[in-house]
Amino acid sequence: MKAVYYEEFNGPVNIQEVPDPSPPRDGVVLKVEATGICRSDWHGWKGHDPDITLPHIPGHELAGIVVAVGKDVKRWTVGDRVTLPFVCGCGSCPQCLSGNHQVCDRQFQPGFTHWGSFAEYVAIRYADINLVRLPLSMSFVAAASLGCRFATSFRALVAQGRVSGGEWVAVHGCGGVGLSAIMIANALGANVVAIDITPEKLNFARSIGAVATVNAAETKDIVEAIVEISKGGVHVSIDALGSQETCFNSIANLRKRGKHIQVGLMTADHKHPNIPMDRVIANELEILGSHGMQAYAYADMFQMIQAGKLQPEKLIGRTVNLEQSKIELVNMDNFTGTGVTIISEF
Repeated sequence: MKAVYYEEFNGPVNIQEVPDPSPPRDGVVLKVEATGICRSDWHGWKGHDPDITLPHIPGHELAGIVVAVGKDVKRWTVGDRVTLPFVCGCGSCPQCLSGNHQVCDRQFQPGFTHWGSFAEYVAIRYADINLVRLPLSMSFVAAASLGCRFATSFRALVAQGRVSGGEWVAVHGCGGVGLSAIMIANALGANVVAIDITPEKLNFARSIGAVATVNAAETKDIVEAIVEISKGGVHVSIDALGSQETCFNSIANLRKRGKHIQVGLMTADHKHPNIPMDRVIANELEILGSHGMQAYAYADMFQMIQAGKLQPEKLIGRTVNLEQSKIELVNMDNFTGTGVTIISEF
């Protein structure tokens, strides 16, 4: 099969012929119909993820068709249209038994712990626990756009942030994660403030539900601006980018007893950010992480999509082929373009 392939971190990325995968006993092989290009894939290529072993094939936001089934798989057959979370739980560790597959002790992550979906085919473990059947009305491209970004934002706001109507929500960074969070928070009835450095992204944020925007490149005191807009600070704030500055601002712009949710990856020099702990204590703030979403939780998200309350296809900026994805991958840190880019031709 053809696949995007690299042999060293921060090194050349090529299209290469590699052996077709075989299904694990507890897994399947999928023919990849669409897969998202995510900044997490860029982090992997840069060498920021300790789970990656070289040589490597990236890709973790995918949708496809089951073409081979392991002998222990009971719920899936050849021809099924599916997607899956980027964190696949084993189903038997203490975390999974408590329902928290997203922090499984033995997690399988396509594109990180194993070869991923920037390829014609991909092998997936723990299929009975993690595959999600696609609604017939949902295209593969739309399903791939859910990936880690939309699903992670959904769980961050619904399960972690417990956002309700009338609350104020700040979203720091209007990339794929941030735009997803804006759309979802708006659908939940929240008032959303979008923060970014790009006017085009801020304009798009307004078109999908933000009631106010802050241009961080032009605003002297970002926290003060958000507090003023929200009349005292936001109830929930998401760092959707993952930097020292956005993390600090996301915590500092909370009102008393507010919740900060860290979704953007904190890697390299950003691993240990400064935190306004004085505010955390005095104002009883909550600091939460959010790492993916369990397969069983997709049903609630699908219901909102099918009801028209969420329209993730609006977040798709463009589609590319496998050859073009090489350039997209290495340039993910430039933050150019608006919306999610999907590989749809292999």
